[in-house]
Amino acid sequence: MNIKKSGFVAIIGRPNVGKSTLLNYLIGEKISITSPKPQTTRWQILGIKTLKHTQIIYIDTPGLHREEKRAMNRYMNRIANAVILDADVVVFMIDAVSWRGEDEMVLKRLQEAEKPVILAINKIDLLKDKSELLPFIDKLKDKFNFTHIIPISAIEGKNAHLLEEEIAKLLPEGPQLYPDNQMTDKNVRFQIAEIIREKLIHATEEELPYATTVEVEQFEQSDKLTNIGVVIWVERHGQKVIIIGKKGARLKKIGMQARREIEKLLDHKVFLRLWVKVKENWTDNDKALKSLGYE
Repeated sequence: MNIKKSGFVAIIGRPNVGKSTLLNYLIGEKISITSPKPQTTRWQILGIKTLKHTQIIYIDTPGLHREEKRAMNRYMNRIANAVILDADVVVFMIDAVSWRGEDEMVLKRLQEAEKPVILAINKIDLLKDKSELLPFIDKLKDKFNFTHIIPISAIEGKNAHLLEEEIAKLLPEGPQLYPDNQMTDKNVRFQIAEIIREKLIHATEEELPYATTVEVEQFEQSDKLTNIGVVIWVERHGQKVIIIGKKGARLKKIGMQARREIEKLLDHKVFLRLWVKVKENWTDNDKALKSLGYE
C-alpha cells in the first residue's frame, strides 16, 4: 500500500442514533456491538479502513447525553468529548427529520472544537415522506457551517460510500498507522466480552442492561477447544436472578447465542461458562469502574 493520507474520524451523536451500525457497515465487519437500547457503546472503539492511498481510523463513541447521574454516565461523556478534540474529522450523526435537545448539546461541543464536521442524517430508510428531508436540511444549514450534509441509512449502507469519499478528502497527509489487515484496536478478550454483553442486552428489558458488565476471566486455547470463563457483573441480587432466569433458562440462552458468535470470531470450537456475580453500585463507583476496565 502506498498510503499518502491518514487520520482519525470521530463518529459522534446522541445515544441510539446508529453510530455503531455505521462503523460496522463502513469496515465491513462487526467491530462494535449494536442494540435498539441507548448506551450500548461504552468504549472508544477503533475501526480501521485501509484503502489504496488512504487509511481511515474511525472512532465509535458512547452517545453524548445531558444527564450525568452516575459515574458511568460521566465516564462515557468524557470519552466522547476527548475523541472530538483528538479527531481530524468529525461525523455528527442525527436521526432523519428529528432534532432534539441532546443534538443541540452535541452541536455546542462541536462549535468549540473547530474541526471539519460532516453531518450524517441517518435512518432515511424509515422516512415515509422523503419530501420532508429538504426543508429539514435547510434548517440545519443555519445552525452550523457543516462541511457536508449527507443523508444516509447506516443499516442499508445508502450513501455510506459517498460519506467515506468526503471523509477521505478531508484527512491530512500522513503515513500508514496500522497494518493492512488490522480492523480494530480491540483484542479478542474484549470482543468476546462485548458479544456476551450484546446478547445480554437483547435478552433483558428496561434498566437491567445498564447495571451489567462482562469480564473475561479465563481464556485458554488448545488444538481442539477454546475454554472461556466469563463473569457477568450486576449491582443487586434481584438483577442476578433475572439474568439467570427460571431454572437457568435465560442465562443458558445468552450463553448459547454468544458461543455461536464467538466460534465464528475465533473459527474454533468453544466451551463457554458464564457466572453472574454482584458488585454493589458499580456503575456509580469510580474505583469499581476502573477495576472493570473503564479507564
